[in-house]
Amino acid sequence: MLKEINIHVGAIDVGSECLHVAIYNGPVRVFRTFTCELYQVVDFLKEHAVKSVAMEATGVYWIALHDLLEASGLQSVVVNGAHVKNLPGRKSDMSDPQWLAELHAHGLLNAGFIPQEAVRRLRDYERLRQDHVQMGSTHVLHMQKALDRMNIKIHEVISQLTGWSGQRIIGAILAGQRDPEKLADLCDQQILQKKRPRVIESLRGFWHPQQLFALRQAWEGWQFYQKQIQACDQEIAQALAAVPAAPPQSPPEPPSANLSKPAPKSDAKPKEMPLTLKANGPKRMHHNGPQIAQLHQILKVLCGGQSAADLPTLTDYTVLQIIAETGTDMTRWPTVKHFTAWLGLAPSSRQSGKRRKPEKRFRGRAGRLFCVAARSLARSKYLALAGFYRRIRATRGGQVANIASARKVAQLFYCTLRYGMNYVEHGLQQYDAKYRAQSIKRLQAVARRFGLTVIPPQNPAPMAPSA
Repeated sequence: MLKEINIHVGAIDVGSECLHVAIYNGPVRVFRTFTCELYQVVDFLKEHAVKSVAMEATGVYWIALHDLLEASGLQSVVVNGAHVKNLPGRKSDMSDPQWLAELHAHGLLNAGFIPQEAVRRLRDYERLRQDHVQMGSTHVLHMQKALDRMNIKIHEVISQLTGWSGQRIIGAILAGQRDPEKLADLCDQQILQKKRPRVIESLRGFWHPQQLFALRQAWEGWQFYQKQIQACDQEIAQALAAVPAAPPQSPPEPPSANLSKPAPKSDAKPKEMPLTLKANGPKRMHHNGPQIAQLHQILKVLCGGQSAADLPTLTDYTVLQIIAETGTDMTRWPTVKHFTAWLGLAPSSRQSGKRRKPEKRFRGRAGRLFCVAARSLARSKYLALAGFYRRIRATRGGQVANIASARKVAQLFYCTLRYGMNYVEHGLQQYDAKYRAQSIKRLQAVARRFGLTVIPPQNPAPMAPSA
């Protein structure tokens, strides 16, 4: 028999219409999901001296109940349903909460990560904003389709149809302007200096009324979602004011992360190596970035005085999205390995005897954000992580290189928020030189095993760029 850790526990099987509530070694009752009966669930649990309640994360149905239990002073343990599968042949709505309660009483359940209420509020606004961005991009595709049907190729000449020049051209077309030269004059001067003839030729087409109507519909739909995004930005700015800053942490020996240095503990000015790349203010955000005043300074305060946006591949917009998913308290994960494993960026394996096979980790929204940020390393010419990315890509492929690079960025993010580590960019040239020296050392070690000697040339040729 397993030892009982806590007998004052209960469990709830959450559904869209009914809640099956079980007390450990006690009764099981069924409640509806209406608000009045949610309060009855809390009263039922308190009547049986329950202090901790376990439930599966079923869709979004558990959120209202979790918030009510948290406000009532009861501990709510939300677990992954895949980790608590019932015994074969005993799966039912009545037996599920009983099995959960038994596992919870014996301490066999691992609670999932749920951030603080202020972070959850910020996350809801940020996710809603992302939905608006995605739905707005659909209307951009509709605009491009309507233009293609009329053989108007302006979106093939300029980089963004929704940029300053593209918006002026679309507005003039919908206002009745058909002269290609007058439409081209609406573009930015930098565009006209380099490709004015192409712009004029791209604006010659067939002005079909049905496609003009489709263009107007898509244009108005895109403008509507831009207004929705601006409204979300205002709410996000207010939500950021309630998010607590990262707690100060200064362990004696913080775990090392590549390409970073720990901040000194004394009050003296930090002594750092000169940066290979000089940062001229915050990094530029794309056109979908939030319009929030002093966003860089706000995020710097939330990160404990460190600028997480100075890390490679991360911008203020990316840091905002990551904080909305993880919060600023990195102590929720004991080590950086726990953090990268939770993100789904660390390798996993399943071993039984001599058999070992890889197991795919679930990569949540936060892990995918790091992967999206790491994609920019493929185009970087100066960052040391770009050399790491291209080295892995040459042997393992782009997908593995992207995940491995995202893991390194996540390590730097964790150490920045938890330990206050100062990031120092040494540059691609120094990384290549270090990798070359390590490779020569490995070759010399292998040569000694066979009684050979590797002698590096006096004037080594520069390393060929990775594929």
